[in-house]
Amino acid sequence: MTSPALRSVYGGVRAWMTLLGAWLAVASTFGYTNSFGIYQDFYTRSHAASATRISWIGSTQLFLLIAMGLPAGKLHDLGHFRVVVGAGSLLFTFSLFMVSLAHPDKYYQLFLSQGIGMGIGSGLVYIPVLAVQSEHWGSRRTLAMGFASSGKRLPAGGMFFPIMLNQLLQNGVSYAWSVRASAFLALGMLLAANTLYPRPPPTKSQQPAGMRELLTDAPYMFVAIGGLFIHWGIYFPYWYLQLYTILHGMDPTFAFYSLTILNGAAIPGRILPNLLAQRYGQMNVFTASAFLCAILAWAFFGAKSVAGVVVFSVIYGFFVGAWFSLLTPVLSNMSKSEQELGVRMGLAFALSSVSALTGTPIDGKLLGSTFQWSKPIAFSAVRYRRCSLCSHLTACLGISAGYDHDRRHSVLGCEATTGASTRHANPMIISFVF
Repeated sequence: MTSPALRSVYGGVRAWMTLLGAWLAVASTFGYTNSFGIYQDFYTRSHAASATRISWIGSTQLFLLIAMGLPAGKLHDLGHFRVVVGAGSLLFTFSLFMVSLAHPDKYYQLFLSQGIGMGIGSGLVYIPVLAVQSEHWGSRRTLAMGFASSGKRLPAGGMFFPIMLNQLLQNGVSYAWSVRASAFLALGMLLAANTLYPRPPPTKSQQPAGMRELLTDAPYMFVAIGGLFIHWGIYFPYWYLQLYTILHGMDPTFAFYSLTILNGAAIPGRILPNLLAQRYGQMNVFTASAFLCAILAWAFFGAKSVAGVVVFSVIYGFFVGAWFSLLTPVLSNMSKSEQELGVRMGLAFALSSVSALTGTPIDGKLLGSTFQWSKPIAFSAVRYRRCSLCSHLTACLGISAGYDHDRRHSVLGCEATTGASTRHANPMIISFVF
């Protein structure tokens, strides 16, 4: 049973302000990170460095974005939400402006500003703005987190930034002012986001889980290890699709929009599966999404024409969006209290950061100077398969959105409910799929 003081914080203007602020923050940080394929193509074709060395910039940025979730999540749990998000926003925008001042031929300048600075800044923002949603939303928390995380793909994030950068770079605008223009946009979005966040609501005084308890929670660790595997392969198309289309002789104009199509396909992928999860159970939909991603990764072999790239981008982007949008609700529903949401989500993302750091550089090394695309495609697809197996093991342990009502509703702060939204994972059905 939840106290009236806690129940009163769910919904209302405060919740919508927090949700909109989170959407803007994710769009301007993680959304910009998902646009690194533009820089990968630009730096590679301008011979700034090899494809492998350039991919280290993007993978380091992604690594720090995910790895910083652990300290940022812990600070959020301790009540320092506004300070952490504000500091991360400042560092991200400052570093992005430094990218505009860096010389494209000076690798160390790009690595420090774009890889390290932007990575740490975005990492301080991402987990806290997702975790704070649980303090404002009750039974609709899954949808709220899905909408907040959609900022990385929706127009202002993973779609608009690639179009903006490509159009500026291809129409005679200098590299410095192209990056600077995107930095001003990100600055405005982050200022608006930090203005929208209200004062955090009161939370229950309950001792959060220790690190040992998290590491010995088998279902939680299976999900975390699954994230480790999937991050080895999930970003290969986002880093290399534009370069792939150009080197395969497709229309350069289409190539510049290929990343936008890939990111745009995640819009329904981040909304529709969350609706299905309320009916069929989060873990069921989550596991099915991981399995379908493993299959679709092999479909990259068939993307030999414009039509093939479009079909691959739409279907792949949809199910990647589904997996990402359900990851944070699945992790948060394993929490015992609101006080451990940040550290539980942060630890899982920190484990994934190892593969996020090494995944795309491995892809670049496998690709080589002769661009043998079959090797990185196969590597990514196999990593997906390992993730789907981990999700399957979690489902077989009976974890779903409604598995443990005492645990689930102590986090949500609402009465136990019945119906489709509390369905258990069905390991027999998932086993049949596998």
